[in-house]
Amino acid sequence: MPLAPLSSDKLYRIAALNGLSDACKSTKHLTPLDEIVGQERAQHAVEFAMSIKEKGYNIYAIGRNGLGKRTMVMRYLNRHEPNGNSHVLHDWCYVSNFGDTRCPKVLKLPAGEGCSFKKDIENLMKRLVKAFPLAFDNELYYSRAEKLKSELTSKQETTLKSLTKSAEERGISVSITTQGDYQLVAMNGKEPHSEDSFAALSVDDQQTFENTINDLEVELRDIVRKLTEWEEQYSDKQQKLDENIAKEVVGHCIKDLQLKYKKIADVKAYLADMYADILDNIDIFLEENEEQVALAYASLDKKMPRRYQVNVLVHQSDICKFPVEVEESPSYHSIFGYVENATYKGTVFTDFSLIRAGSLHRANGGVLMMDAVKVLERPYVWDGLKRALRAQKLNLSSLEREVTLSGTISLEPEAIPLNVKIILFGDYQTYQLLQHYDPEFKELFRVTADFEDDMPRNDDSEEHYARFIASIVHDNDMLHCDRKAIARIIEYSSRQAEDQNKLSLHSADIANLLRETNYVARASNATMIRCSHVEQAMLNQELRVSRLKDHVMQNFVTGTTLLDVHLHAVGQVNALSVIATSDYQFGAPSRITATTAYGNGEVFDIERSAELGGNIHSKGVMILSAYLASVFGKTAKIPLTTHLTFEQSYGGVDGDSASMAEVCAIVSAFSGLPLRQDIAITGSMNQFGEAQPIGGVNQKIEGFFDVCGIKGRTPGQGVMIPESNVHNLMLRKDIVEAVEKGEFTIWAISHVSQAIEIFTGNAVGVEAEQGFYPSNTVFGLVQSKLNALRR
Repeated sequence: MPLAPLSSDKLYRIAALNGLSDACKSTKHLTPLDEIVGQERAQHAVEFAMSIKEKGYNIYAIGRNGLGKRTMVMRYLNRHEPNGNSHVLHDWCYVSNFGDTRCPKVLKLPAGEGCSFKKDIENLMKRLVKAFPLAFDNELYYSRAEKLKSELTSKQETTLKSLTKSAEERGISVSITTQGDYQLVAMNGKEPHSEDSFAALSVDDQQTFENTINDLEVELRDIVRKLTEWEEQYSDKQQKLDENIAKEVVGHCIKDLQLKYKKIADVKAYLADMYADILDNIDIFLEENEEQVALAYASLDKKMPRRYQVNVLVHQSDICKFPVEVEESPSYHSIFGYVENATYKGTVFTDFSLIRAGSLHRANGGVLMMDAVKVLERPYVWDGLKRALRAQKLNLSSLEREVTLSGTISLEPEAIPLNVKIILFGDYQTYQLLQHYDPEFKELFRVTADFEDDMPRNDDSEEHYARFIASIVHDNDMLHCDRKAIARIIEYSSRQAEDQNKLSLHSADIANLLRETNYVARASNATMIRCSHVEQAMLNQELRVSRLKDHVMQNFVTGTTLLDVHLHAVGQVNALSVIATSDYQFGAPSRITATTAYGNGEVFDIERSAELGGNIHSKGVMILSAYLASVFGKTAKIPLTTHLTFEQSYGGVDGDSASMAEVCAIVSAFSGLPLRQDIAITGSMNQFGEAQPIGGVNQKIEGFFDVCGIKGRTPGQGVMIPESNVHNLMLRKDIVEAVEKGEFTIWAISHVSQAIEIFTGNAVGVEAEQGFYPSNTVFGLVQSKLNALRR
C-alpha cells in the first residue's frame, strides 16, 4: 500500500487562542504578566536559595542569552521581600584608627544614619575649628597664663637676686646671659679686676677669690637645675591649663553627639577615642604647626582635619529596599573596592578617607548579580570572590600588593562582615568547567537555577504567552497588538522552538520582533499592530541577514550549482542540508552520488578521505554500511566497492542527516534503477534502517521548495522527512498552500525502504525464509546482480 503524504494541516499549527475570551480583542484587554513565562523550575530554585541564610547557598543561573534570566530574578526580587522583613541593613563607615593609622576602623550604623553621622562630625569639627582659637584668645586665658608665667619669673628673679647679692658681698660680680650662660668676675671695688690688678694681689687673696668663685659656681649650677625644673613645672601647668580649656571646649561641643549615639556601641567608643585624640592634637586646630596643619587640611572636598573625617562607604538611602546590585564590568576594583591616592604639594599620600566602595560593599545584606564568563575573564576576581564568600568578610586589599612582590606601604582596613547572595549568570559549558576544575564551586554555589529553552504549547500556555506579549507592549509603550497579531507572534515562537507543541522562551527574540513590528506599524501610521505588520517585520529581519542565502540561491539560478528537480538518475539523489551563520540559518539541497566498482563490499567515503567529513558524518556512513551488509551480505561478501560523495561540496560536511539519502543512492547504483530527482530526502537512520529525527527540518523543506521554484515547479515535486519530525513542522504559508493545492508533497517515512519505494516506484520486497527477496522487487534485483558478480 503506497505511503500517503502529509495533509496541509500537519504542516503548521495555527494559534487558535482558545484560552482567551472572545471579548479579548487586543493586548489592551489583557493583564500584563508580572513574571517570566515558563520558568517555574528556575523561579523555585531562586526562591529556595533566597530563603536560606546559611553560607554557600549562592545561585548559578544556567541558560542561553535571551531567556530572560536577569529579568526574572529582578522581577522576583522586586516583588518578593526575601525572608520577609527579617533582614537588617546597615550603613558602613571607615574612620581613623588613632592608635594605628594604617588600619582604619569600621563603624556599623543603623541603615540610613551613616550620612547623618558624617554630617554631625563635620559640624563638630566646624565648631571646634572656631571654638579653639576663641578659647585660647581671650582675657581670661591670657590672665591665667600670665599668672603662671609671673610666678615662674618671680621665683627665678628672687633666686638670682639672692645669689647676686651674696656674691657681691664676697666681691664677686655675677652675670647670666639669655642663653643660660653665666660669668663670675672678681671685683676691685666697683670695677672688675684687670689682669694686672689681680696679679698684684697676694697669693692668699687670689686663692680666696678662686675658692669663692668655685663655691658660687656650685651654687649657680644648683640654681640652674632648679630653674630648669621650674620651667618644666611651668610647662606642665601651662599644658594642664590648655588641656582643661580644651576639655571644656570639646566636652561642651561633643556632649550632644555622645548623648545622640550612646546606644550605638561602635560610635560611642569612636567618640571617646576621638575626644582623647583631639586633646593630644590641639595644635591642628590652633594652626601652630603650619606643615602638619597643611597636610591635615589637604582634603579634596571640605576644609576640616582629615583624621576626623567620616568616610561613608555604604549608605542605605532607602532602608526598606532590599539592595540589589548588577555588576556589568566585574573587575577586581569594581567588586572589592579600592584605595585612592591624593597629591598635595608634590607628595602622594593616602588615608582612610580615600577608601572607595565596590559592588560587594553596596550589595552587602542583599544580592549581587554578575555574568560568570566576565568574572572568570578578569584576573584575580574569581579567587577574591571565593575568599570573601568563604570567610564571610570583605577585606579591602590592594590589588597592586596582590600581584607584586614589592613591600609598598598601603592601608589595611578592618574587614567588614559580609552577608550577600551571589547570582552568576552563565551557560552550561561554563557551569561544567567550574564543576570539574574548581572543587570549591560546589560548596559556594549549591543552588542551580536551570532556565528552560521552551515550554509546552496548549491553551493555557498560549494565554500566558499572550499576557507575556502584553507585558512587553506595556513596558515599552508600544502600540497594542490585535488578536491576529498575537496569534502570529505565538506561531513565530513555536517556529523558533522548532516544535508545533512547544513555545520558545527566548524572550529577547519576541521582544525584538515586537519592537520592530511596532516600528513598522507606526511607520504606516497604524493605530494598532496587525498581523500584516508582524509579517513585514519578519520579512525585514530576514532581509537583513539573508545575503548568504541569496548568494547560494543565485548559484542555482545561473546553473553554477548542478541540481536536477525533474528527471530520473541512477546513483544520484537530492539531499537536504542546513547552512548556518551566527544569526541565520537556511536550507539548501545538495546532490549526493554513489558509484560502484568490483571490490570487497567497502563504502568509500570521499568526504572523509579528503578530510572534509566530520566524525558524525563518518559514523553515519559506517551505520549505513552495516545496514547494507545486514541486507545484502548475510551469506557472502558484497562484491562491490562503493564511492560516495557530496557533489560540489568545498567545505566541511558533518552530521548524519544524509544517511538515508546515501543508502538510496547506493541501492540505486547496485540495482541500476533510476531515482526520481523531483524528490529530496533528509533523515538519519540506525543499523536496522529505521528513520531517526534530524534538526532544521523546516529550513530544509523550504530550501528545496525555493530551488524547485527556481528550476521550474511540477506537481510531483516533494520532500521525504522522518516521521518523528512531523511535530517539528512549522512551514511557510506558501508551502502549506502548495501542499493544499497538490503542487508539492511531503511524506513522513519511518523506514529507509519506504524512501526507496517512493524514489523508484517499485516495491522493496520482503525477505523470504532463505534470505532471498522476490526477483521483481528492488532488493531482489540487487541481490540477483550481486549473486551474478559473486559467480
